[in-house]
This record gives sequence, C-alpha cells and structure tokens, in this order.
Amino acid sequence: MTTSPPAPPRARTALAVAAVTACAALVVGFVASVNLALPVLGRSDLHPSTAALLWTVDSYVLVFACLVIPGGAAGDRFGRKGVLLAGLALLSVGALLSAGAPTTAVLLLGRVIAGAGAAAVLPNTIACLVHAVPVERRAGAIAVWAAAVGAGGSIGNLGGGALLAAGGWRWLFAAVAPLALLLAVAVAVAVPVSTRTTRPLRPLATSVLTLATLALLFGVIEGPELGWASAVVIGAFAVAALLGTVWARIELAAAAPLLDPRLFAIPRLRSAALGLAVLFFGLFAFFYVNASYLQFGRGFDVLTTGLSILPLAMPMMLGTRLGPWVVARIGSTATVAIAFAMVGGGLLALSTAGATTPYAFWAAGLVVIGGGGALAMPQLSTEITGAVPAEQAGIAGGLQSTTRELGAALGVAVIGTVMTGVFTRGLPAGTPHTVAGAFAAAPAGAAHDAVLAAFLGATGTGLATIGIVTLLGGVLVTAQALLSPRSRAPMPTPPSRPGSALPASPARS
Repeated sequence: MTTSPPAPPRARTALAVAAVTACAALVVGFVASVNLALPVLGRSDLHPSTAALLWTVDSYVLVFACLVIPGGAAGDRFGRKGVLLAGLALLSVGALLSAGAPTTAVLLLGRVIAGAGAAAVLPNTIACLVHAVPVERRAGAIAVWAAAVGAGGSIGNLGGGALLAAGGWRWLFAAVAPLALLLAVAVAVAVPVSTRTTRPLRPLATSVLTLATLALLFGVIEGPELGWASAVVIGAFAVAALLGTVWARIELAAAAPLLDPRLFAIPRLRSAALGLAVLFFGLFAFFYVNASYLQFGRGFDVLTTGLSILPLAMPMMLGTRLGPWVVARIGSTATVAIAFAMVGGGLLALSTAGATTPYAFWAAGLVVIGGGGALAMPQLSTEITGAVPAEQAGIAGGLQSTTRELGAALGVAVIGTVMTGVFTRGLPAGTPHTVAGAFAAAPAGAAHDAVLAAFLGATGTGLATIGIVTLLGGVLVTAQALLSPRSRAPMPTPPSRPGSALPASPARS
C-alpha cells in the first residue's frame, strides 16, 4: 500500500505561490512598461519608425505567444521548476541586451530573447502552482495568480514610470535583469520539484505555428505602411491562413500532439480561451494608448503617467476576493458577461476624452476597466486549468498564456494600425508621421494644434475600435457559455490507430 507524500508546510506553500505569481507579474508587466516607454523611445537617439515602435512591443509578445505552449510542454517533459529557472535567466539576458542596444535592431533582438524567456516562465508558473498547492486550496491560489497576471500590466506601468523618470528607457530594461535573478532565487528555495511526463516537444508543429502567427501580425502591423491591398500584406495574410491550416492538420495527425486542436471541442474551454484572448486584446491595446495619450495629449511627465494607472490596478488587486463572491451569487456566465460589458464600455467611454477632459473622468474609466478584468480573469483561468488533467499542467498553462499573449499582440497591432492610419491622414502636409516627430516639428502655435487634433482623433478612433471589438467578443463568449452544458463534455477522440494517445477526458471540476 502506497501513501501520499506529506503536504508541504503552509508557509512554504505560501512562499511558492508568492514566488510564481511574482514571476508571472514580471513577464506580463514587462509588456506594459515598454508601452509606457514608447514616447521616450520615439524621442531617443535610436530614432525608431512607427512600425519599429510597434515591433518593440510585439517582438517580445509574439515570441512569447508562439513559444509559450512549447515552454509549458518543456516543463512537463524536463521539469517545470528547472524550465522556469532557465526562462528567468534568458529573460535577464534579453533585458540586458536591450538595455545596452546601440541600434533599434539590437533592441529588437534583445526583446526576442526576453520573449523566449518569458515563454518558458509564464506557463510553468501556473504548472508549479498546481503541483505546489493542495487541491482544496488550488482554486484560491489560481485566483491569486490570475489577479497577479491581470495586475501585471498596471504594476509594469507603475514601476516603469519610476524607472523612466529616474534614468530613462535603458534603466527600464536593465532593472528587469536583477529582478528576474532575485525571483529565480525565491523559486529555487520555495517551489517543489514536480513529476515529469514523456510527451514529445514537436518542433515542426511549433515552427509552423510560430510562422503562421508571425505572418498574421506582420500583415496587421505593416498594412498602413505598405497598403492593405499590397501584394506583401495580402500574401502575409494568405501565408498565415495556409500555415494555420497546416499546423492543425499536423497536430490532428499526431499520436501525441503538443496542443491538440480537439481540446477546443470542449465548449467551456473554447469559451474561456476566447474570453482571455479578447480580454487581453482590449487591455493591452489600452496600455499602448494610455501612455501616449497622457504624455502627448495631456502633457503628463512619465512618472505621473505611470502613477495614473493606479485606478486600474486597485480593482485588479481586489479581484481575488470579489470575483469568487460574485460568481457564487450570480453564476460564472453572468459574471463574465458583466465583466466584458465593463471593459468594453469603459474603453468606449474613454474614447471620448480630449485634451481638456478632467483626469477624474479618465480615472473613473480605469476603475471600470480594471473591475471588469478583475471579475473575468480568475474565472476564465480556472475554466481552462480545470479542463486539462493535472499531469498536463504545463500545457494548460501554455494554453492560457498563448491566448493571453496572442490577444495582447493583436490588440497592440490593431490599435497601432488604426491610430497610425487616422493620425497620418489628419496631419498637415510635410509633417513627420511618427507622433514624437510630429510634435517635435510643431512645438507651438497652429501647427501644434493641428498635430494635437490629429493625435486625439487617432486616440479616440483607436479606443472606440478596441471597445467595440471587446464588446462583440464578450457577446460571443457569453453566447458560447450559455449554449454549453454546465458539465464539461468529454473531448472527441479520433479513430483509433496504433500509438494514438490523446489527453484524458477533462471530467473534473
């Protein structure tokens, strides 16, 4: 007769939860803090183009999104704790390379390396948490983790604002390295070693999915510069569709797929994955706009801009207690529906802000958006984690992280594209097309007023677009949840064949 290993002491469990949630907040906050730095980077000696500024955010997020499922699978195969520690080391290297970058190309290379590190970190934080926390306390720990991920963007703005004010954009990147190494020490001390699996890593499927996502985002980001009808942009979208189809066929034919497309036949998992993607689409598009609007549109300095995100951060922090309380009283579907109405409605309200709009109005919108995120994220994360067997916790974490980061990357790409188009059309002839360049060329007078009007028009149109997309996405998520059975249906299995092995049917709650 075998006995279960003794449960770890509560103090060590609490430290493990704190360590992995801090790691998750760091890799998510790194996205938002760089959004805050974009106006500063635009005025720097690197002189990046508008497209280069978008890629400064999206090169990290894209690699993050594409490698996060392989990162989770690597944790399942080689050990979640070890892969998490390796990811923190890689994040440090990438951040230091960006900090010392002499050119935009080197900056982007550092962002790519850091994104690969983040892809190893985030899915293995949730995987380590699942194995470190007893089952009866797991839902609460996941809620804490989800709140940390949601608040990571706000924390990134706060910390980034302080670093940018103190020493400039290079300090922002340099500070990530010691933070990551400090967290690596905490993980090494507190997080227990978990069991491993023998699932293959499947580099071909990973490469095809990575190229498909890259082609999609390349088309979205380069559309305004090259023209939506250009052969390059249309070709990029066609390549994305083709490679996405190829990836699905490769995974469906595999005996042990890295991410089985049949998982999305589980209605509530499909709904939760879509919900996370839409939610992060709206939130990170907003982070992209927030820093530019407050600095260029309102004249805030970078420290004040970072502090201005506090009204959004506070509801995110409180969501660990508020979300489960609301779900217990009105149900998960109604809670998620209200959450999307809050996020989308808040974005639409802020799209009306102008150069003289009181900050109190902006802060009220932040509270509404943050409250919506606080309600939705823990519930959606719990749905995905509960749908995948515990022995595949890394894959579950990777699926969550992929949907989040793809949503974030698309949000930044779409709002950047919309704003660039509106802004350049509204500029006086001969004005530089980057925001920093346009304001530098027109420091005062009528020319400045024209640039400001073009910028505020672009901001309003961008936020309205994102708000509408978020609301429509929320309608789809809610409809899917209403049409889905409350109990999770077993995943369809393909015709049996020698060596076929699919994930176990997700029957537990």
